[in-house]
Amino acid sequence: PPARAFERPPIGFARYTDAIDGYGFDRPSAWVEVRGSGNDVFFRDASEVETNAFVAVSSPSSSAYESVEDLGTAEDAAKRVLEQYVGELMSTRLGVRREKEILNARRRTKSDGKVYYDVEVRISSYSARNQYGLTAEDRPQTLEWDRTLRSALGTENGKLYELRLQSPTASYEKNSKIFDVMVDSFRQFEADTPSVSSYIGLRIGQ
Repeated sequence: PPARAFERPPIGFARYTDAIDGYGFDRPSAWVEVRGSGNDVFFRDASEVETNAFVAVSSPSSSAYESVEDLGTAEDAAKRVLEQYVGELMSTRLGVRREKEILNARRRTKSDGKVYYDVEVRISSYSARNQYGLTAEDRPQTLEWDRTLRSALGTENGKLYELRLQSPTASYEKNSKIFDVMVDSFRQFEADTPSVSSYIGLRIGQ
């Protein structure tokens, strides 16, 4: 097992470890696991369900990853992550507009020498109450939701691992220290056995 398996998580956090897929991270003890989400693992804040976290692992059939730098620079990865998010949130409704921006993209090296990319983006959704109005004045748009998302990207076992965190933008600052702990604790290690991986999340190379 990885050396940090013997370290205690911070107070108020519990460690989640997936020995089969080869990763682990610390998550708030009060968060609940949601099964059947289609992700490798999914946790959410029971008091604010839009604040949540999940891990996605690249498909074994996709490109083999030696490092996150296979994605290009941190800025390159951020652009791909943002487009992935927007694609997942695509709506077929008339009169829907999405605004998106990259807030941060950085390269981080841990004490073991492994390189990670940290990405923060913001996406807002606006919709028209009267979808069939003839003019723009007849279709005024109002804010539906505003979310800030953060991803930590790492590699191991030839796979790409993504820990994705999100919350309403209004409460993102309140959650930022929690997210810092989760991102900093995100580790990958040699998997016990090959597994069928999650297909939700960043799928670069497919």
